[in-house]
Amino acid sequence: MLAIRLQRVGRQGYATYRLAVQEAQRHPSSGRVVAYIGSYNPHTKEAVVQNELAEKYLGNGAQPTPRVTKLLAGAGVKLPDWVKKADVKTKSIRHTDKLRKNRPKEEVVEEVAEQESVAETEN
Repeated sequence: MLAIRLQRVGRQGYATYRLAVQEAQRHPSSGRVVAYIGSYNPHTKEAVVQNELAEKYLGNGAQPTPRVTKLLAGAGVKLPDWVKKADVKTKSIRHTDKLRKNRPKEEVVEEVAEQESVAETEN
């Protein structure tokens, strides 16, 4: 089975990636590459994709990783229906009542006054 994944290239501390079509069971850095279909620079957010090649391999059943799916969709590649879109992660906040913006106004004013009085006594 083929996979479309990112293969790291570039110098130390400044990574750039190639979009590589490889065998899914191999490691990205050492596996046999079938084709390179584009590149991605995360520093400039620039993605260059050969749309025809990408559609060809997707049509033949190559599985893209979630990040590659996002890059391909952004480049205008028509994705098949079976390709799973990455879910948008929403960060859940555990104790929303402890947030400063959710406290009653009186407590916030008292807390600021206490901090000012502590700062004056220290000086």
